Amino acid sequence: MTKSIAESPRGILNPKAGEKKFQLSRPMPSEELRFFVEHYWRIQWDLRGQAPYRQETLPHPCVNWVFEHANSRIYGVVKGKFARLLSGKGQVFSIKFKPGAFFPFVQTPIDRFTDRSIRCEEIFGPASQALEAALLALDDEAAMVEMVENFLRERLPAEDEQVVMVNQIIDQIIADRTIIKVDELVRQCNLHKRTLQRLFSQYVGMSPKWVIKIYRLQEAAEQLTDGAAPAWAQMALELGYFDQAHFIKDFKAIIGLSPTEYVSSSS
Repeated sequence: MTKSIAESPRGILNPKAGEKKFQLSRPMPSEELRFFVEHYWRIQWDLRGQAPYRQETLPHPCVNWVFEHANSRIYGVVKGKFARLLSGKGQVFSIKFKPGAFFPFVQTPIDRFTDRSIRCEEIFGPASQALEAALLALDDEAAMVEMVENFLRERLPAEDEQVVMVNQIIDQIIADRTIIKVDELVRQCNLHKRTLQRLFSQYVGMSPKWVIKIYRLQEAAEQLTDGAAPAWAQMALELGYFDQAHFIKDFKAIIGLSPTEYVSSSS
């Protein structure tokens, strides 16, 4: 099963403009890999004869292993929005690990990777370079998924129950808009605040406070992509903010534009 950009745009800023510049697909992992992998994603573009296109995205609390020619890297969580300039013709294929699910592969706190990337061979050795060359020589997406899954199967660590807990907490954050403070999350999860913070530092690479904020802002950006300016006070309330001013401040801090400016740029 593959999700298209139109079906699942969350995190992609100005997705309507992006649809005209690149193709995005999101193949799902096999049952055996679903504990560790949220999905795969592949971007293809052909902008020959056109100006380069700058695509911006909001981060997720996940590690991504990104394959591209001569530059395959493992990316930790990025604190702010991420921008990529697309030019000429090319493609990128990536493994998006579930929140916390990269920790079992490395057994080191994931905040070590926050806001940085490393060469994939630092984690998976020289064989990862051969994987890059073979993977990007393929055109068939199903064959690409099969190849990376075969590589991962040979290196799968034991499943870690803490990863399950992390994903349950994050699912709760996504589902319950009223959670805008860590104290509320602590109360609902019945965990000590310091325990929750250590768990996220070790497994996610970012604080619970950041994860709450980024999901609220992703939802806001998604609602604004139709270009219609809503009632800001009502939107802030629906997203769990106590007032409009705090919502606008958070939105601009991460996205770089006020909500009104973002609506204008999306139209």
